[in-house]
Amino acid sequence: MPPNTTATTGDKPGKSGRKKGRKARLVVLVLVLAIIGGIAYGAYWSISTVRASFPQTKGSITLDGLSGPVDVKRDGNGIPQIYASSDADLFMAQGYVQAQDRFYEMDVRRHMTSGRLSEMFGKGQVKNDEFLRTLGWDRVAKKEYDTKLSASTKKYLQAYAKGVNAYLQGKDGKDISLEYAALGFTNDYKPSQWTPVDSVSWLKAMAWDLRGNMQDEIDRALMTSRLGPKQIADLYPDYPYSRNKAIVQEGQYNALTKTFEQNGGTSGSGTSTSGTAGTSSTSTGSALQSQLSGLYNVLDDVPTAVGVNGQGIGSNSWVVAGSHTITGHPLLANDPHLSASLPSVWYQMGLHCRTVSSKCQYDVTGYTFAGMPGVVIGHNQDIAWGMTNSGVDVTDLYLEKLSGDGYLYDGTVKPLTTREETIKVAGGSAKKIIVRQTADGMPLLSDRDDELVKVGKKATVDTAAPDRGDGYGIALRWTALDPGTSMDAVFAMDRASNWSGFRSAAKLFDVPSQNLVYADRTNIGYTLPGKIPTRAKKADGSIPAPGWDSGYKWTGYIPQDALPYEYNPKRGYIVTANQAVVDPDKYPYTLTTDWGYGTRSQRITDLIESKIKGGGKVSTDDMRQMQLDNSSEIAKLLVPKLLKIDIKDKDVRQAQELLEGWDYTQDADSAAAAYFNAVWRNVLKLAFGNKLPKELRVEGQCLWVDPVSSTGPADDTNKVRECGQRDADQAQPDGGDRWFEVVRTLMNDQKSDWWTTPKSLTRPGANDNRDDLFARAMIDARWELTAKLGKDIDTWSWGRLHRLFLKNQTLGTDGPAFVKYILNRGPWKLSGGEATVNATGWNAAGGYGVVWVPSMRMVVNLGDLDKSKWINLTGASGHAYSAHYTDQTSKWVKGELLDWSFTDKAVDQGTSDTLVLKP
Repeated sequence: MPPNTTATTGDKPGKSGRKKGRKARLVVLVLVLAIIGGIAYGAYWSISTVRASFPQTKGSITLDGLSGPVDVKRDGNGIPQIYASSDADLFMAQGYVQAQDRFYEMDVRRHMTSGRLSEMFGKGQVKNDEFLRTLGWDRVAKKEYDTKLSASTKKYLQAYAKGVNAYLQGKDGKDISLEYAALGFTNDYKPSQWTPVDSVSWLKAMAWDLRGNMQDEIDRALMTSRLGPKQIADLYPDYPYSRNKAIVQEGQYNALTKTFEQNGGTSGSGTSTSGTAGTSSTSTGSALQSQLSGLYNVLDDVPTAVGVNGQGIGSNSWVVAGSHTITGHPLLANDPHLSASLPSVWYQMGLHCRTVSSKCQYDVTGYTFAGMPGVVIGHNQDIAWGMTNSGVDVTDLYLEKLSGDGYLYDGTVKPLTTREETIKVAGGSAKKIIVRQTADGMPLLSDRDDELVKVGKKATVDTAAPDRGDGYGIALRWTALDPGTSMDAVFAMDRASNWSGFRSAAKLFDVPSQNLVYADRTNIGYTLPGKIPTRAKKADGSIPAPGWDSGYKWTGYIPQDALPYEYNPKRGYIVTANQAVVDPDKYPYTLTTDWGYGTRSQRITDLIESKIKGGGKVSTDDMRQMQLDNSSEIAKLLVPKLLKIDIKDKDVRQAQELLEGWDYTQDADSAAAAYFNAVWRNVLKLAFGNKLPKELRVEGQCLWVDPVSSTGPADDTNKVRECGQRDADQAQPDGGDRWFEVVRTLMNDQKSDWWTTPKSLTRPGANDNRDDLFARAMIDARWELTAKLGKDIDTWSWGRLHRLFLKNQTLGTDGPAFVKYILNRGPWKLSGGEATVNATGWNAAGGYGVVWVPSMRMVVNLGDLDKSKWINLTGASGHAYSAHYTDQTSKWVKGELLDWSFTDKAVDQGTSDTLVLKP
C-alpha cells in the first residue's frame, strides 16, 4: 500500500466490483497491437491491468492530515455523498474521492490549462501548447490565487489538493487509470503533485468556451471578402424582442438608469445590433482578412474544454414560483448544453457537514468539475440555483500595427512586453517560444502561427490604415486574462441562505458571466453577474477593431449594482435560455450585439404559460417533460410552405407526404423529422452556404465560384475552384436559431437575392425564386436520405441520422483503434435537435451527428429536497470498465431522471457502499 495510506476491512471494489469484473473480462487475453507516435508496441492487458485503478469504496483508509473521520457514502450509481466535521476535512475528502474516480481527466485538464499537453502526448500537441501558453491561463490563475482570493478559499483549495495528493501517494500510472497504462508504451510520464492553482485554472478553460461572441467577430470579418454590409446584416438580423421575450421584464430600470447617469451616462458601446460588419473594415483591409483566416485555424485546434470552442453553446434554466406549482413551493430546472464528452464534464456529489457551524459551514449537493472543490450548480439546505451562459461580449480582437519591438497607439509606438516559455515534449526536444503582449496585457495571438506572421508583414491595407511597416498582428482583450474572484463565488454560493446572500455571492462570479436563476422555499429570482466591459464610442464589439485607435478601447466595466436582476416577478416564473437579457430600450448599457435569438426560451415560456393559464399547477415531472420538448420551431414556419409546392417526381412527392399531419416533434423514430431536417440543411446550403467564403465552409467541400477580385454581377464564367477550410462541427450555416431568424425575415420576399443561385452552384431548378429553391432542397434531401438511409422511407428515422458518440477526449479521439474501442461508447439514437428545448445540437453545414447535448439535467423541488431529480450524461467514474462509466447514459437518452437524495435519512436509504477515511 502507499505510505501513510492504509486500507482495512472491506473489499476492493466492493459488491459492484463483481459486475465490473465481468465487464473487464471483455479485454482478457487480448494482444494490443498499435502505433502511437510512430512506435510499434504490443501488450497483454489482463484483468489486473483493467481493474488496478478501480477505487476502494468500502472499508476504511487512513489519510494523514484529516482531523477526524470522514464518511463517503455512494449510491447505486456510484455518486458520493461526503460527511465531515470540518471544512478542511470535507474538501480534503472531496479531493481524494474525485481523484479516485477521475484523476486522469483532472490531470489532462490541468495540462491543457497550463499549456503542457506535450508533456503527456508528445510533439503533436506543441502547437496547442504554444497557443495556450500565449493565453497564459495558469499564470492568471496563479495571480488570482496570490492576490485575489480570500484566505478561506485558499485553505479550501489547499485542503482539496492535499486530498488529491494523498490519493496519488505511492501509485504508479497503471494504478491510477487505464489511460496511463496506454501512455506507458510511449513515454515515461508520471503524474505530479496537485496544486491549488491547478483547480483555479480550470475556471479559465470554462470561461474560454463560454466567452461570448468572439467567433461571430471573426466570421463577420471573414464574410467581407465575399459579402457586402447589407448582405452580412441579412445574416445577423436584429433580435426579435416583440416575439421572443428578454429574461428581465420587471426589473429595477429606474435604479439602473440612475446608476448609469451617475457614472457619466456613457455606455461605451455603439447602438448597432446587426449591420455592423463593415464598421471597421475600411481601417483593416485585407490584413485583417488574412490574419483572421489563419487565426481560425489556430483556434480550431485548441482542445475543447466544456464547449464546442465557444460556438453554438447554450443552456436552459427556469424557475417557477410556488403559486404555480403542485407543492406550493418553487421548482427550478437546469440543463447546460455542452460538448458531449466521456466522462461527462460534470461530477455529481454532496458535501455535508455533520453539524453546520462556523467550523463546518457546508451542506450542499449538486454538480461540480472534477479537479475543483465545492459545488458549481445545485442546492444547499436553503436555496437552489442554476446557470446558463449569458453570452455577453467580454472578448474583443484588435488588429495591431507592429513597429519594431512595439505597436502603434494614437500615433505613438508603445513597447510590447515579452516573456519566454519553454515547452517540454514527451519523447522529443523542448521548444522555446516568445510571448508578446501589449501594455494593457493583450497577448498577440497571431505570433502563434508562422503563416500569420508572414501575412502580417506582407498584407496589403487600404488608405485608412497606417503604412504596413513591420506588419500586423492580432491581439486579444478578454476579461478572463485579468485575475478575478470566481473561485470565491463558488464557496459563497454554496453557503448562501437567502436572496441577499446569493446576490452578494454572485457579484464575485466575474468570469464567465452567467445567467443565474435562484429559488428558496418562498421566492424566485434572477441575476446577471460578471465583469462586462464598456467601450469607447467608436466600438460595439461586433467585429475586430483597429488597435492603433483609442476610439475602440475598453473604458471600464459595468458597475455590479447596475447589472440586470429580477426578484419575484408578477408573472410567477423566470426563463433563461441564452436569449437577450434585457430590452435595450430599457437598459442603458450594451451587453452584447450577439444574443441567442430566443427560440428555446420562448418555447419554454409558452409551455409554462399553457400549463398555468389553463388553471393547472406545475409538477416536478412537468419540468422534466419540458426539458424533453422536441418541437421544431423552424418546421412550424417552413412546412406549410413546403407542402404547397407542386412536386412532380413521385419519389420526392412520397417524402413530401411525410410532412403532412406531422406535429413538428423531432422524436428519434420520426421519419418526418429526418426528412424535414434534411430539407432544412439543403435550404441553408443552397441559399446561404454556397455563397459564403471558403473560410466558413466545410473543409474539403469545393465549389466553382467567382474570384474574390471579381466586380459586377455573378455569372457562370471565369469561375475558380475554392474549397472549404473549416471543421464540419464549426462551419456555417450551422442551422441554429440565428438562421431561423434569417429565413423568417426573408420568407415573404420571393425574389430576394438569397433565393437565387448561380447555375454553377446547383443542379437546375434552384436559381429563380424561393419556392424553386425550396423544391430543389426537397429533391436533394430525398436523394441524400436515400443514400444514407435507403430508398424505402418506411425505414427512415431521425435517430438513424442524429446519433451520439461518446469519446474519451484524449486517447479515445487520437489513440490507436484498439484503445478507442476500449475507451469510447455509442452510438445512441437521439431525439431533439438544433434550437430545440431538448437541445441535441447538430451542425447543418457539416451533417446530422450530435455536436452538443444537455450535459446534465436537474429539477430541484424546494418543497421537499429529497424529491428533487437529477441525471448526468455519463456516470460518476472515469474508469473505462467501471460499472459507473456510462451507467446513466441510457436513462439520459430516454429522458429519465434519478432520485436525488439530500437529507441524512434519504442518503442512508440509498447508500450501497460506505468508505470511512480515518486520520
